[in-house]
Amino acid sequence: MPSRKTRVAIIGLGRMGSTIDDEGHTKYPYSIAASTKASPHLELVAGVDIIEEKRTAFTKRWGIEAVYQDFGRMIEVEKPDLVAVCTAACLPKPANSSPGPDHRDDSHADLTVALAKMNIPMLYVEKAMASSMKRADEVLKVVARDDLKFNTGVLRRFDNRYAMVRKAVASGSIGKILSVVHYAPSTLMHGHIHSIDTISFLIGDPTIEAVRGDLLPREASFFGRHIDHDPRAVYQLRFAGNIDAYTVPAGKWEFEVLGSEGCIRLLNNGSLAVLRRENDRGGWKEEPLKTVRLTSPVVRCLEDLVQSRATGQPTKGNVQLTHHITEACIGVAESHLAGGTWVNLPLLDRDLYIFHV
Repeated sequence: MPSRKTRVAIIGLGRMGSTIDDEGHTKYPYSIAASTKASPHLELVAGVDIIEEKRTAFTKRWGIEAVYQDFGRMIEVEKPDLVAVCTAACLPKPANSSPGPDHRDDSHADLTVALAKMNIPMLYVEKAMASSMKRADEVLKVVARDDLKFNTGVLRRFDNRYAMVRKAVASGSIGKILSVVHYAPSTLMHGHIHSIDTISFLIGDPTIEAVRGDLLPREASFFGRHIDHDPRAVYQLRFAGNIDAYTVPAGKWEFEVLGSEGCIRLLNNGSLAVLRRENDRGGWKEEPLKTVRLTSPVVRCLEDLVQSRATGQPTKGNVQLTHHITEACIGVAESHLAGGTWVNLPLLDRDLYIFHV
């Protein structure tokens, strides 16, 4: 890590930017502000929000006087090294549906492109990176061109318990990977961007070749190339190497990687991992899987940006990979609109817009 602390600024001083720790999901730092304060390599220097009350609360909570209404002014004055984009993906907020079929707001894409043009060297962007592949393509182009270090908020990728399972799978502990299953009902852009990314991460991020799926309820209709809310969804993925993956819309955020010689099940949102191998009678026998003490995935995500900047190596959630996962997610909706058929990646049409917050 560099000897000088990395100066961090936050755009969007609400839940992920500042207050999510109050919800009690974990005892580890989870908001960007709390995670920055917890790291010896990071320094929280500024915040931006269009709402005055949030700016005031941020100053009171974190002791940061440098709060702004305009992010461009904040960049000019504070010159941060790392900017965290924690706004809603599609405004207006707190609305949970689009105000109309011509609405194409895309806050994450807009801010990423603008910050890249301001030569910010490191970006954390809340998921999803964009609400259409047309805008995701624009983000990919500007971030890759500028060698900007980039991660998004798909935080199981930075959870050391999931990294332990990825390492066990890569070591051949369950033989050849055959299938992966995710369990839990979820919306497409807010939830399955996580589930698809985690599935990909656990098996080493092979290329996703095709997807198919349905938006729920299946009889739902949409206005042309505009989906006005974030729908629940089910999907199947086809990875390179003849690996299939599925989501089951029941249960509580668990994952199972099945191989030719066994399987690993991540239980209760990653809190326990169980390794099973075949026994003599054609069933499973359980074996201990090394456990690790959870550390903050948000701290790990932010420090990954800093480490990547120092070494020149790609981040764990680099923009090329994020773009690919986003395309698979949007491909689920494309499949639904095409009657649930398989859709090959890359997608031919890039304009489908999905409103989400």
